[in-house]
Amino acid sequence: MILRDFRRPLTIAAAVVAVLSLAAVAAVMAVAFANGVAPVWVTSAALYGLPLAFILMATLVVDSVRARRRQ
Repeated sequence: MILRDFRRPLTIAAAVVAVLSLAAVAAVMAVAFANGVAPVWVTSAALYGLPLAFILMATLVVDSVRARRRQ
């Protein structure tokens, strides 16, 4: 169970990671549309950022469901 003090920062971190990785996806698509190759770090942020954000948010949702059932 995630401590109550860590829920808000984890939610903010997951949202920031999701927004940054969506921006990286847009950058990779824009560079590819211009017949170029995106840098490795941008491609990695696009590939690994969204699953990381999804896992963080899913963990927070499962934890909140468990916390409500315990009450």
